[in-house]
Amino acid sequence: MTARILVIRLGALGDFVQSTGPFAAIRAHHAKAHITLLTTRPFAAFAAASPWFDQVRIDQRPKPWQPLALWRLRGWLRGQDFAQVYDLQTSDRSSSYFRLLGGKVAWSGIAAGCSQPHANPRRDFMHTLERQAEQLAMAGIDRVPAPDLSWVPDDTARFGLGTPFALLCPGGAAHRPAKRWPAERFAALAARLAARGVAPVLLGAKAEAAELAAIAAACPQATSLAGLTDLFDIAALGRRAVAAIGNDTGPMHLIAAAGAPALVLFSAESDPALCAPRGRVTVLRRPRLAELEVAEVESALAALT
Repeated sequence: MTARILVIRLGALGDFVQSTGPFAAIRAHHAKAHITLLTTRPFAAFAAASPWFDQVRIDQRPKPWQPLALWRLRGWLRGQDFAQVYDLQTSDRSSSYFRLLGGKVAWSGIAAGCSQPHANPRRDFMHTLERQAEQLAMAGIDRVPAPDLSWVPDDTARFGLGTPFALLCPGGAAHRPAKRWPAERFAALAARLAARGVAPVLLGAKAEAAELAAIAAACPQATSLAGLTDLFDIAALGRRAVAAIGNDTGPMHLIAAAGAPALVLFSAESDPALCAPRGRVTVLRRPRLAELEVAEVESALAALT
């Protein structure tokens, strides 16, 4: 009988990308198993196309006051007969699913009473990659590779981009504006890149379209792809870009994992020692990103290319 394995990784994008090495490690360790990923809607299509999973289930994230939805989730979890669960989310929510399962399954995570706890009291002071690798080692998986997105199709022709080009990611979480370098400085940097013969390509969600349009208006050589890219596109563009620069935001993790030389800007709002992308990555950090001048960013970016 084929063993059934459950992997839990709900989000956010940067965390999801940093779990791709663990995904590959779990697949290699359970080569003949049926592996299901429990995730959220933004990552479902990307995960389903990857070589790591046989099934992707979208977590509807039921609330405590939604007993019917919780009952359905409980029924699904118990009905799958999972032999092993790897909780890479390690949150209160994902740990509560251990209780929904009745605690009668091999579980790697931090849920109270689980059989394979990540028993390091300083786990919250580890970089995400090291923390996940240690968690899996404690569950018997000794080798966790670096992220490998070579399976993502190289399909960017429809954007009509010339070469060389650099990716600029001026966006970020709307509720954390302190994590954003000022848009006018991205515009000034775009103009300097264009003067060097490198086409600036702006990435962002639809909600950031106005900001990207303002940058493009200040630098007519820039191309805005606001709202036009999905996770596959961002990875494929990252594979072809000569460089990328952006705030501490999810797309920069995807771009770095695809292989682009990346410059990531951090403020006091987040700690690169705990969450910075890995790869061909340089970090610039200031307590306030408004203190970071264009010339310094341009110099650091030039050193990458």
